[in-house]
Amino acid sequence: MKQLLYFYGQWCGPCKSFKPVMERLSQELPIRFVDVDAEPQLVAEYGVRNVPTVVVTQDGREVSKRSGVLTESQVRELFM
Repeated sequence: MKQLLYFYGQWCGPCKSFKPVMERLSQELPIRFVDVDAEPQLVAEYGVRNVPTVVVTQDGREVSKRSGVLTESQVRELFM
């Protein structure tokens, strides 16, 4: 099963502007919101160096990753 991990920081300005997009998409896509300060083990596991970062996993394995603020259509395209 595919899942999208959204890595963000509470202190991150771009994350604050991107979060509403991810919240909208979470109504139709399986998205897990990952606070980088609260879950450092996941940050290390997926090699996240910048926030916001979106990681798509398939059966627990990373299949794609993008950093920075994305449009809704870019997130959908990344997930497909």
